[in-house]
Amino acid sequence: MDLTDTQQAILALIAQRIECEGLPPSQTEIARAFGFKSVRAAQYHLEALEQAGAIERLPGKMRGIRILAAPGASAGAGDSAVPPGGQEQLLRLPILGRVAAGLPIGADLPSDDYVVLDKVFFSPAPDYLLKVQGDSMIDEGIFDGDLIGVHRTRDARSGQIVVARIDEEITVKLLKMGKDRIRLLPRNPDYSPIEVLPGQDFAIEGLYCGLLRPNR
Repeated sequence: MDLTDTQQAILALIAQRIECEGLPPSQTEIARAFGFKSVRAAQYHLEALEQAGAIERLPGKMRGIRILAAPGASAGAGDSAVPPGGQEQLLRLPILGRVAAGLPIGADLPSDDYVVLDKVFFSPAPDYLLKVQGDSMIDEGIFDGDLIGVHRTRDARSGQIVVARIDEEITVKLLKMGKDRIRLLPRNPDYSPIEVLPGQDFAIEGLYCGLLRPNR
């Protein structure tokens, strides 16, 4: 039985937690890491992994999960545990604050919140996540409450979606660079472009590289 990308990512998360902490994650922790609305969704994926022969669940134990097949390998009873480097496909992404898809807002202070995901969800690989506030980027499929992946870089090309800082305020917009001006364009006709004025403190903080949409 083939595993879905989500199930492969869950398997990789289990392997990482066992290797790093000696215990697999609980169903609640899996649900939180992947943005599932309920623990039942995590249970469903664990049942699928067990049916595929990728894991064995030990009855009577809250964290009773034993890996039978390495992440990324064909599932089957008797397969070895995780090979060295198997966890390298995982990203542990901190949620650092908010970013405005509307008027710029200040970024929140860093927090201890994080999610663990497979690299296949993003391109390029992000360094952190920011929570979107506002609806100015809805035509790009970016909605209020989404978690966007940000690849930390100061370099960007015209036409890319960027996270930018203007006078210590943070926003996500489409970058347009002309000969004599820089504009940050919304992707919602209800909003006006932001023009970077001479003398403003402006910097590119990173590139948008994908999103997560928590269940609401």
